[in-house]
Amino acid sequence: MAETHDVVELILQDHRRMEDLFRLMRSVEADRAVALQEFAGLLIAHALAEEAKVYPALKRYKDIDDEEVEHGEHEHDEGNKALLDLLEVKEVGSEEWDSKLEALVEAVTHHTDEEERTILNGARENVAMERREELGVAFTEERERRLKADCGSIDNVRSIVNS
Repeated sequence: MAETHDVVELILQDHRRMEDLFRLMRSVEADRAVALQEFAGLLIAHALAEEAKVYPALKRYKDIDDEEVEHGEHEHDEGNKALLDLLEVKEVGSEEWDSKLEALVEAVTHHTDEEERTILNGARENVAMERREELGVAFTEERERRLKADCGSIDNVRSIVNS
C-alpha cells in the first residue's frame, strides 16, 4: 500500500485494520489476547487522535455537520466502554468473551459506518487535499504518540471510560 498523508485514507486504513483484528479475535486459531491488545491500542489512539487533531479542524468547515462530529465523539465513548468490558473478561473464548466481543464489534462497526458516510465524505467534499494531508500528519503523530504511551492498557482504558 502506497504511503499516504491524506487523513481520510489514514482513518480508513485504521478502520480496515480494526476489522481484521475483529476477525482474529473471533478465530479459535488466532492468538485472541494478542489481537485484543493490538486492537485496544489502535482504538484508543485512533479515537484520541481524531478528537485532538481532526474533529476540531473539521468543525471549522461550514458544510461539515458539527452534530455529526459531536456524535462521533459520543460513539467513541461507547466503543471505549465496550472495549473495557471485553478487556475485563478473564477467559478468552468464553461465552462472556463472545458476548462482550459482539457488543464491541457492534459499537465500533456502527461508528465507523456512520463516520465514513458522514464525516469522512464531508471531508472529501469540502476539505482541500493539502489540508487533508496536513491533518493526516497531525493525526499520525498524535496516534503514534498515544500508542507509544501504551494507551490501550486496561488501566488507561478504565481511566478514559471513568473520566
